[in-house]
Amino acid sequence: MHLACIVEGHGEVQAVPVLLRRLASTLDPTLTLQVEQPIRITKSKLLQAGELERAVELAARKVGSSGGILILLDSDEDCPATLGPALLSRACAVRRNVPISVVVAKHEFEAWFLAAADSLAGCRGLRNDLQAPAQPEHVRGAKEWLTDRMTEGHRYVETLDQPALTAVFDLTAARRADSFDKCWREIYRLITTNTAPSVAPSI
Repeated sequence: MHLACIVEGHGEVQAVPVLLRRLASTLDPTLTLQVEQPIRITKSKLLQAGELERAVELAARKVGSSGGILILLDSDEDCPATLGPALLSRACAVRRNVPISVVVAKHEFEAWFLAAADSLAGCRGLRNDLQAPAQPEHVRGAKEWLTDRMTEGHRYVETLDQPALTAVFDLTAARRADSFDKCWREIYRLITTNTAPSVAPSI
């Protein structure tokens, strides 16, 4: 299975391939997933006419006809239910012959860490008594939330901590964040679109 990714942040360049391999292994342990180096483009630029289209064309050339494309970005103040379909429509208009998924993290990628915060206790300077907030996707400033719950001398650094925490956070627990559950289901769709019918992992 061959996937290309379009992301917006420096942290996601390292973290998203880790996430994709973990999800693929969970969904189908027999699957070998090849993830291309993510294409990074800022959200402000991505929203400009023609920029998403150019990135999708580049990603499609990398994976060929037997792969898929994942576009993942933060919603920030935008509504994921509006932004996601709009981006998907633009992307599919470029390459209808390649499976494409768009995942918009509610507010920011780190909200998924908050949803599974209990599993991160003691990791990367986070306190041992770390507990997930009741509504992780309602937290504005997930990076700051993480920094506030680190031991003295530590602060959340996106380029270092995002990939490291992505490698260990509890994927199942994170599904209580709606946007991560969407990510789980979209990766399942990309995998099953491009693999044999025998692949039937539970979603």
